[in-house]
Amino acid sequence: MVLPRPRKNSQKRNKQLYKCKSFGRQFVGGFRLDDEVLKSEYIEGNQTLDQFASKYNVNKSTIGRRFKSMCHVHVISRHKEVVINMDTTYWGRNFGLMVIKDSFRNKILWHKFVRTETITDYLKGVEFLRSHGFIIHGIVCDGGLRGLFQSLRQYKVQMCQFHQIMIIRHYLTKKPDMKASQELLAISKMITHTDKEGFIRTLEKWHEHGVTS
Repeated sequence: MVLPRPRKNSQKRNKQLYKCKSFGRQFVGGFRLDDEVLKSEYIEGNQTLDQFASKYNVNKSTIGRRFKSMCHVHVISRHKEVVINMDTTYWGRNFGLMVIKDSFRNKILWHKFVRTETITDYLKGVEFLRSHGFIIHGIVCDGGLRGLFQSLRQYKVQMCQFHQIMIIRHYLTKKPDMKASQELLAISKMITHTDKEGFIRTLEKWHEHGVTS
């Protein structure tokens, strides 16, 4: 479920009024800062601090202070059996948003503003879901945090397909010279468009062709 964005709600003294349906609050666009609206827009809108500062006509540092002063918020779903995605996005060196979402319903279940990405925080998010009755059938994450997979060994864990492709590209480069490498790079890009069995068959055919040629 996507958190609804504020919508225009008439005007007052030549100023546009907005209303957030989630929280039932009305505010003047470009001037008043509402923490709950900021959270909703930040999570779902994928906006930068500069964009927020411009929108609300305030200094960038003001927006930063608002976010840092907020404690993490938990959004609970009635769907308790889930496969979850976990990741952290950064705006600057010391300001990030850690998110755990329902993979199938695209709903955010837990998030936290962080300075650095840590295994401890991910485990806290997972434990929060467990304590609220969620049954986690699998976890998808980027795998860049050393030790994360081992810490989650009680679950079925998979590296996200985007990062798998990026790792393969790192070793093969974007434009490999060898034909076999070119074919392997093309096969890696199929990973998001095929199932497990189809991908394995294609990879085995590539390997057999390389051995016999």
